[in-house]
Amino acid sequence: MNKNEAIEYIHSVSWRGSKPGLERIKELCQKLDNPQEKLKFVHVAGTNGKGSVCAFLSSILTCAGFKTGRFTSPYITHFNDRICINGNPISDENLAKIVEKVKPIAEQMEDKPTEFELITVIGFLYFLQQKCDIVVLEVGLGGKKDSTNIISQPLLSIITSIDLDHTQLLGNTLTAIAREKAGIIKENCPVLVGKMEKEALDRIKRETVKKCASLDYEDAGDAILRSQTLEGTVFDYNNFKNVHIKMLGSYQVYNACLAIEAAEILSIDKAAILKGLSQAKWPARFELLSSEPTVIYDGGHNRQ
Repeated sequence: MNKNEAIEYIHSVSWRGSKPGLERIKELCQKLDNPQEKLKFVHVAGTNGKGSVCAFLSSILTCAGFKTGRFTSPYITHFNDRICINGNPISDENLAKIVEKVKPIAEQMEDKPTEFELITVIGFLYFLQQKCDIVVLEVGLGGKKDSTNIISQPLLSIITSIDLDHTQLLGNTLTAIAREKAGIIKENCPVLVGKMEKEALDRIKRETVKKCASLDYEDAGDAILRSQTLEGTVFDYNNFKNVHIKMLGSYQVYNACLAIEAAEILSIDKAAILKGLSQAKWPARFELLSSEPTVIYDGGHNRQ
């Protein structure tokens, strides 16, 4: 199997649609000896900011010397971009080999996996094969019933924000959406949440109490903006001074602060945090395509 054949197979199951629930991915993972149980994760959910926080945090962890996997969706340029290690996408050869391994097992299942479930398992297998130290794992949709939620004991769960989006699947109130996002909270595992409305935060608090999880907050209220141009942003945050980020947009200060808090919970040293933030990139979020004339591209698609 080559890359084109592998991707053709992955996309060929898209007609099965989105079918919430973990039954299919549990069965598929069990048949593959549960690769997710042999990896360490930071699990990231939220309405907005997930990808940016994943980009910041994976860059920080890489600069700290960890072999860092990153699983995100959707891809912007190439399918392989969804599954990266230290910022480098999975090779065509590795993608084809893993799909070749997964396909016959998936096709033998009575209730066959969806496209996203296949991609999630492919990511798990690749990160395990390459002996990743830690994987920054972005939720696809919601949280509770998302296929990434098969993981059992993350090092940290992050919920970046809560707002109205995908209401036909997640509910049409902040409380309902927060309940779905809070589904990633696990027993006795730390949780970090960003700034959100009280009704959403209260729902998340109830889940952390139920799961005996520790809860930390971040709302970037202590961030002081020093400068902001189309070359980047400089800000102070608590004991971090003159923090430089290349990712544009005032909201990226908030995402960077959330990544700082996450890195500190994971005991990452300050030098690696600053270096990782300065090197982080994330396409299609207030991305400068041209300076003359100024052309900015942004893929944001909801009110928040």
